[in-house]
Amino acid sequence: MLRRIRSVAGAALVALAALLVLGIPAAPAGAQQLVDAGKEGDGSGGLAFVIMVVVIVCIAGSLFYLDHVRRNRLPEEED
Repeated sequence: MLRRIRSVAGAALVALAALLVLGIPAAPAGAQQLVDAGKEGDGSGGLAFVIMVVVIVCIAGSLFYLDHVRRNRLPEEED
């Protein structure tokens, strides 16, 4: 029971932190381009590429981590 309460409290804290970081009235930033990819030929799109790679690596890492946690919680098969 205590574990469940800690999970819910942790999720609520993470959601609150995300709202504070992103700004509660984030509607104006929703339609704006946050990172400029630059013009063709001058190489100024590097930051956008690096941010895209970081996001992809974070998503892939979180999927592997969640699969690892799920496998550890499954009952082990005995041979």
